[in-house]
Amino acid sequence: MSDDRSDTPDQHPSGAPWRNFYGRFKGKGLRKSQEAWLEEDLAKLAPGKVGWEENPKRDNIDLKALFGDRDVWLEVGFGGGEHMVHQASQNPDVGFIGCEPYINGVAMLLGKIRDSGAGNIKVHPGDARDMFDVLPEASISKAFLLYPDPWPKKRHHRRRFVTQEHLEPLARVLKPGAIFRVATDIEDYVRQTLEEVPRAGFDWLAERPGDWQTPWDDWISTRYEQKAFREGRTPHYLTFVRKG
Repeated sequence: MSDDRSDTPDQHPSGAPWRNFYGRFKGKGLRKSQEAWLEEDLAKLAPGKVGWEENPKRDNIDLKALFGDRDVWLEVGFGGGEHMVHQASQNPDVGFIGCEPYINGVAMLLGKIRDSGAGNIKVHPGDARDMFDVLPEASISKAFLLYPDPWPKKRHHRRRFVTQEHLEPLARVLKPGAIFRVATDIEDYVRQTLEEVPRAGFDWLAERPGDWQTPWDDWISTRYEQKAFREGRTPHYLTFVRKG
């Protein structure tokens, strides 16, 4: 059976565009504590009505109501949440929105939020494209894409985040001059990133090899990066700026 669903309608019966999602929503069983975090904390950390079924008109979420006058940063696919909690703790004057459809990762993040006491994080347990639908234009000051699913097979490269399907709406919600960071240990992902991200309206801020070989000053190594080191792969740290 084809995996591109070319024989499916362009729209969901609700009126939403039919979006393929490739990846896992849930892994191994959750611990009792993680189930409790999801039950007790997730709803109150929601950024607003994001999905099509609860927000069919795609009304923008009110970032001022969520974060006041603070800048807002966005992390796409936060994994276990260690980077976002680190950034939120180091930048209490910034509001953070994290998107992650993998519920086990969401549960891990909620535990880290409890431990850290960070009060400036909102969590969308779903596809980042749904968040792009309801974020105001030019509202995000910085975005992170850290060790995304590499989809290594060539026929699966269109599933990667660094395609125009994802990058164009990301560019829409970023402010002119906003920073977009991408970290990956997959060389071909670097190639595709450097081809596609500039097409979406970004400049690559690299002048010398050290600019992409060296982690950012405020970086915290994640479990995905540690796995890359163990398996002998080299991380790349790519920084882009949204054009005006």
